[in-house]
Amino acid sequence: MKRVFWMSIGVTIGVIAVRRLSDAKNTLGPAGLNRAVGTAADALQNFADAFREGMTEREGDLRTALGMETGDTVADTMTAVRR
Repeated sequence: MKRVFWMSIGVTIGVIAVRRLSDAKNTLGPAGLNRAVGTAADALQNFADAFREGMTEREGDLRTALGMETGDTVADTMTAVRR
């Protein structure tokens, strides 16, 4: 009975080790690295878009408060410069 118990413990540990190694291989390989970089780039792009949107909204509030009703905003100028 002891041998069956220890054998099952050994098999369980072996299965867990193989799964962890295969997961590590997938995340550390080229495909995993590409996925990680893509995710980071998407997060950065989303942050930049949200920041730009907030900046435009705040600029509109400030222009309204100061009575400056021009169509040119900083975000539009930055977008035109990048093109």
